[in-house]
Amino acid sequence: MSLEPPTYLSSLQNNIRARPIPWEGAVRAGNITDDHLKKIKAVDKVRKEQRRQTVDGDLQGYVSLLSGGGDEKSVLDSASKRTDIVQYILVLAVDLINDAPSLASALIAHADPYKPFLPLLRHSTNAEDPIPLLTSTFLTNLVSTSLVSSSKPAARDDEALPQLYAYLSTLARNQDSGLQDIGVQEYSALLRTARARELFWNQRKDTVEPLVEILRAAAGAKDNGSSTVGGSSVRAIEPGLAGGVGIQLLYRVLLVLWQLSFEAELVGDDLQSDHEFIQLYTQLLRVSPKEKTTRLLLATLHNLLSENQTTLLPVAAFVRLPALLTNLSGRHLTDEDLLEDLKSLSSMLDEYTKTQTTFDQYAAELQSSHLRWSPPHRNPTFWRDNARRILDESNGAYPKKLAEILAKPWDNDKQVLAIGCNDVGQLVKVLPERRNQLERLGLKTRVMELMADKDESVRWESLRAVGEWLRYTFDN
Repeated sequence: MSLEPPTYLSSLQNNIRARPIPWEGAVRAGNITDDHLKKIKAVDKVRKEQRRQTVDGDLQGYVSLLSGGGDEKSVLDSASKRTDIVQYILVLAVDLINDAPSLASALIAHADPYKPFLPLLRHSTNAEDPIPLLTSTFLTNLVSTSLVSSSKPAARDDEALPQLYAYLSTLARNQDSGLQDIGVQEYSALLRTARARELFWNQRKDTVEPLVEILRAAAGAKDNGSSTVGGSSVRAIEPGLAGGVGIQLLYRVLLVLWQLSFEAELVGDDLQSDHEFIQLYTQLLRVSPKEKTTRLLLATLHNLLSENQTTLLPVAAFVRLPALLTNLSGRHLTDEDLLEDLKSLSSMLDEYTKTQTTFDQYAAELQSSHLRWSPPHRNPTFWRDNARRILDESNGAYPKKLAEILAKPWDNDKQVLAIGCNDVGQLVKVLPERRNQLERLGLKTRVMELMADKDESVRWESLRAVGEWLRYTFDN
């Protein structure tokens, strides 16, 4: 699969193509062989059509040149001490498989086509080193071809993809937007099969996390560990137009996460619990600068919500996605795929909100990983009617979620801790006989710790909750 290289990469490749290489001297020094040189000169600095004809006429020869074969070393192995030659060959290799696609097919039929290339991904930790960057470009082209060459995953790709993802993640984390752009675009080229997406997800701390941070920056967010949802902000998001992130990079990051969303059943719940993903995408919809970015946002939400309705529809309703979709419907939008996803999402959420109860609203608030002073928290009738259901439903998932929320520091939104303490106290008050269940989750210990919190409202609510525990302890 041929990639249209970002400007930074194109410039680097053009500079390397223009460099003079003393090939005959390299042969005399034993850096390359006469056979290597003949093959290189036959395809170097010639027209594409001539290059294609030359390669097609000697496919196995060019496979051996790049990946080795029999007793013959790859030119990369032979010239390993000559960085100028290695860089030149890596650029030439990309040109060869792009101009002569039959070479890519012949390479993936090789017993170990990636062997000379994979070590070069670890050539240096210096982001300015061209060798890992050029290697990743070649491997991305070749691996993406290999992925779709068979209906079954290949062992060679299972070995190569984690190493390639690990390197590309360093580009995505780099502060240079040019390098980020290359990393993200190469991710997109690789996520062509379910297996490739599964391996990408397995390394999500390295692969997905930097992409989410780019999106937070695009939405004007800072990852401070807290968020306000249900009509306000997400992790202190301030509305902005692609805040500091270029439109093209934003689009490519959204494209990668849209591709990942085709594994919605695998990734949906963890994306939400780890990154408050529905809140983030809802905010991005508000500030989306282009119809093409809106299309990807809606398509991703549609994939995730369709496959995770029980867990994610409540969150979407809680963060007021339905109202935002109604607002979008009033805009002059022309993209047919966008309009179809918008209609489908609106119908799905309308159906859900018609049957939503007060308990559902509270459960959605818990699922969102964020608490606010919504009506149920202070309503004695709600707790009297629903406390047992909260403790029992889904094998005690709700008190576990409450414990997870309270375990975080919420330094920028202490209100969450105060509300959590209130809820623990309400559960103890209504069902004192179930105190042990809450204690086993560490909730009593955590609430007692919060009595020393610097925030007055947290201290007050934690004191009230501990008071309920003490009251029933003394009563017994």
